[in-house]
Amino acid sequence: MTEPPAFLREPPELPIIAAMDALSDVLRVLSLKGGVFLDAEFTAPWCIVSESGHPASDAHSASEHVAFFHLLIEGRCTARLAAGGETFEVAAGDLLLMPNDDSHLMGSGLDLAPVSAQGLVKPPSAGGLWRIEHGGGGERTRFVCGFLACDKRLCRPVLDALPPMLRVPLGEDPAAAWVRSLVRLGAQETSAPRPGSDTVLAKLSELLFVEAIRRYIESMPADQTGWLAGLRDRFVSKALALMHQNPGQAWTVDALAGEVGLSRSALAQRFTELIGQPPMQYLTRWRLTVAAQRLRTDGASLAAIAEDIGYESEAAFNRAFKREFGVPPATWRRTRSGDAGDKSGG
Repeated sequence: MTEPPAFLREPPELPIIAAMDALSDVLRVLSLKGGVFLDAEFTAPWCIVSESGHPASDAHSASEHVAFFHLLIEGRCTARLAAGGETFEVAAGDLLLMPNDDSHLMGSGLDLAPVSAQGLVKPPSAGGLWRIEHGGGGERTRFVCGFLACDKRLCRPVLDALPPMLRVPLGEDPAAAWVRSLVRLGAQETSAPRPGSDTVLAKLSELLFVEAIRRYIESMPADQTGWLAGLRDRFVSKALALMHQNPGQAWTVDALAGEVGLSRSALAQRFTELIGQPPMQYLTRWRLTVAAQRLRTDGASLAAIAEDIGYESEAAFNRAFKREFGVPPATWRRTRSGDAGDKSGG
């Protein structure tokens, strides 16, 4: 097997502040939405197949990506993707995340004939959670299910770096207890909405997502590559944080290298090996991602947004945006904001 580059064989360093700054910047752009929608209780023997598409999906537009998670709160089960792959032993306190809503199997034993989970779901009564009760009467397993939603075009850096099924053992540490209490709060907010529930659920989803990503980053092997691997490299994570925090600055690889303490060639190689694209290409995509989110959320003119993210002219911004997203920025604004009028003035 070919040896990975030397820098990938070094013991990983997790620069928490810079890494979490970069991650926080991405999460702000994603504008995650979410909630807890299903309370499921099974007794052995049981086996279900959870297919792509859930009741929660109906509330979201075709432009949104919906990921799903299960939090086991009692018992244990086995899980894997319906298409095959790694089998996971899941215990109480574990979070099972499907970033791309892949069909998957769960059960007391996966050798049993699976029953469709969708066929077992009972609609909520009096505003409560959806409910499943199923099984043969033996050992009990219970979990709650939730979702995270974000724009398909904006969530690529994070979701593309995650495996299709991710088990996050929360354990018994204080952070885990805090996460479990948040999930219980989310279930209450979903089943009995109150003023501000949408904000609470969005923040809950973000906190769960961040905790899952943190623990996944910590568990990755030293030779892992990808955007999340870049977060734990002290040089690449700092470069990411600089570009994220000030995308409109006239960054060059030389300028970034000077800030992070590497030579130009060393940073370019390190960044490309880990992230999968050169720094300036990444910067372009990040600028356009920021612009896409701003087009959804504020009424600034196209010229103002173009200037803020580092483009010298609105025409250059229009061309770059259309190459990345397939439509001009004014069209993106109309279709994503739901506003029939064009606030851009152009």
